[in-house]
Amino acid sequence: MRVKFAYAVSIAAAVAMLTACGKKPDGEAGAGASAASAPVAAASEATIVKIGHAAPLTGGIAHLGKDNENGARLAVEEINAQGLTIDGHKIQLQLDAQDDAADPKTGTGVAQKLVDDHVVAVIGHLNSGVSIPASKIYSDASIVQISPSSTNPAYTQQGFKTTYRVVATDAQQGPALANYATKALGAKRIAVVDDATAYGKGLADEFAKTVEAAGAKIVAREATTDKATDFRAILTKIKSVQPDVIMFGGMDATGGPFTKQAAALGIRAKILGGDGVCTDKVGELAGTAVQNLVCSEAGLALSRMDRGADFEKKYEDRFHTPVQIYAPFTYDAVYVIVDAMKRANSIEAPKVLAAMPSTDYNGVIGHIAFDDKGDLKEGAITLYDFKDGKKAVLDVVKM
Repeated sequence: MRVKFAYAVSIAAAVAMLTACGKKPDGEAGAGASAASAPVAAASEATIVKIGHAAPLTGGIAHLGKDNENGARLAVEEINAQGLTIDGHKIQLQLDAQDDAADPKTGTGVAQKLVDDHVVAVIGHLNSGVSIPASKIYSDASIVQISPSSTNPAYTQQGFKTTYRVVATDAQQGPALANYATKALGAKRIAVVDDATAYGKGLADEFAKTVEAAGAKIVAREATTDKATDFRAILTKIKSVQPDVIMFGGMDATGGPFTKQAAALGIRAKILGGDGVCTDKVGELAGTAVQNLVCSEAGLALSRMDRGADFEKKYEDRFHTPVQIYAPFTYDAVYVIVDAMKRANSIEAPKVLAAMPSTDYNGVIGHIAFDDKGDLKEGAITLYDFKDGKKAVLDVVKM
């Protein structure tokens, strides 16, 4: 599959003809529409190039998926406003945003749709459990896939040349949490719970390996699901073995209730979680029990990014909502794709893919360069606790 200028120009020409007749193409917004809609005048003069985005926009973690989409959309709008020219042609970027519902089956269908839509690259998916099966489809089509938030190491270890990510991995995040448990907290007896997803179980496995290597004992290992709401049976079993720390591998939609129910049962063990639970939303879900939670993010805190304050202002001005976690990462991913397009001097997906290994880009999240698997050469893990229900930086571990 190749995205050719002739194909894209034909789309722009069709838009121009419809405009001349006083009609709007299907799906185009009218007066007062969001800035996300490409202006007709610009589309009639420029080549349309689609960048795919895939994340859950429905379900329990839709707020995280929308945060990711917003970051990508902000970058697309900025680049269009600045003007983009590739190989002498004016380019109008268009974000092709899809809902994968955090579901592997839905995600592979979304991946095929994005391929069929002739996107030049894809930003996504949010969840490792969706990114991993979808990656084969993008690989077969020679389309770059940059995940802003999939941390399972297996994602980039499949041998595909198309898989990239702009976050650290669970092989780094798990040990960072484990070292905090054994060194900072002095934990000897540890319980581990995961939500049975590729992300939750993968993070829990990396954590467990490191704590056992440090001499701590796993006194309970339990599994739930990413749709669960009642954890009292698991927590009652865990309470009976009196752990010093409980590690929860999952997302905020389950991690919040898990933390709240642990407190209600009188469990005093500190609860640790990964980036999936590391949101301000978890504070709402856990209530006052969130003060017993420490979590990690597979990147720098927005407050520690050199350009974080500027990004935060632009984001909030545009979307009138605070950044959740990974919007800066999707924002940078769009700029990395455009940087590759410029260096390739092409909008053909295989040529953009060929330019990706030499990426050397300084973004909001910091310096972005990739190793031979598509992982960041430089990364950081940020640990947080919660004060007044909001995240507060506890420590930063450079990788």
